[in-house]
Amino acid sequence: MRTNRTTRALSALTLTTALALTAAACGNDDASTDTSSEVSTTEHNDADVEFASNMLQHHAQALAMVDLTIDRTLDPEVQQLAEQIRDAQAPEIETFTDWLTDWDEEVPETVRDHANAGHDMDDMGDSMNDENMPGMMSSDDMSALEDASDGEFQTMWLEMMIEHHEGAVEMAKTEQGDGRYKDAVDLAGNIVTSQTAEIETMKGLLP
Repeated sequence: MRTNRTTRALSALTLTTALALTAAACGNDDASTDTSSEVSTTEHNDADVEFASNMLQHHAQALAMVDLTIDRTLDPEVQQLAEQIRDAQAPEIETFTDWLTDWDEEVPETVRDHANAGHDMDDMGDSMNDENMPGMMSSDDMSALEDASDGEFQTMWLEMMIEHHEGAVEMAKTEQGDGRYKDAVDLAGNIVTSQTAEIETMKGLLP
C-alpha cells in the first residue's frame, strides 16, 4: 500500500513538473513574440512607410469627396460629418507627409494635387486609384458622384464614404499589427476608433 501511494505521489509530482515546464516554455514563447512586436519611438519599418504612403493617398481621396459636398444641399447632419472628416484627415495628411519626408521616402501624388491644379475628375487617372488600397474609389466612381443629381448625391456620397472608411480601417488594423514606429501605430489606432464610429453614424443617416 505504501509503495502504491509513493508511486502515485511520484507520478503526480512528475505530471505537475511537466505541466510547469510546459507553461514556462509557453511563457517564454509569448515573451519572445512580445519582444519582436515592440514599437519604437525612433525606428520605422516597411509597414510604416506603406501605411503613411497609402493612407496619405486614401485620405486625399476622402477630402476630394468632401470637396464635392460644397454647394450641395445636404441634411445638416451629413454636412457636419463632411466637415468632421475634413477637420480630422487634413492634418493627418500633413503628418504622413512629414513622416515620409523625415524617412527620406517619396511623397506620393494624390487626386487632390490634380484637383488643385485645375483638372476635373476625368483627368485623375487610375494611377491615383491603387487597387491594392481597400476602399479606394475609381475615377469612374468619382465622376459619377460629381455628376449625381441633388436627389441622388447624398445617398451616393454616404454609401461611397462608408466603403472608403471601411478600407481605411482595414489598412489601419494592418499597421497596428505590422508597424514599428509608435506614432504611426498610435495614429492607426485612432483611425480605427474614429472611422468605425463614423461608419456607424453614416449607416444611420442612410434612407
